[in-house]
Amino acid sequence: MPHLFICPNCGHRSTATDRTAGFRRQAKACKQCGFGFLFELLDDYYPAPDAAFFVCDGEARLIGMGRGSRELTGLSEERVIGRPVTEVLGLKWDSGDDQVATALEWGVRVLGKPVQVNAEGDLPARATADLFPAYDEDGGLLVVLTPNK
Repeated sequence: MPHLFICPNCGHRSTATDRTAGFRRQAKACKQCGFGFLFELLDDYYPAPDAAFFVCDGEARLIGMGRGSRELTGLSEERVIGRPVTEVLGLKWDSGDDQVATALEWGVRVLGKPVQVNAEGDLPARATADLFPAYDEDGGLLVVLTPNK
């Protein structure tokens, strides 16, 4: 059965029968842009053209910013790497719950959650968040924010 993947850097979707590259346990890299690893999806997922991608480690600290992230936040990768995603993006969930913590703690996808984004030095903006936990031993999280029109 093929597995579905998405690249947090360029948003390219792909399928493969294996989750790793060859006999090694190394994660698959993006064939489109060469980014070092892909996130596996349980269902096919089509991000909006203006969606912003943020990659976090197992402690919800930013380790990478992908397609659309600078356009949404105005922040450079150098300025935010290693810092908590909720703090950097100023995420305020409409439900009052911390959806980032939920996705990491339970290892579940969180889809279509309304959120206010208030990145450092920027005006507040409304967005819809989709969160995808990494399904490997290192953990991690892909945060996809789609600005509301």
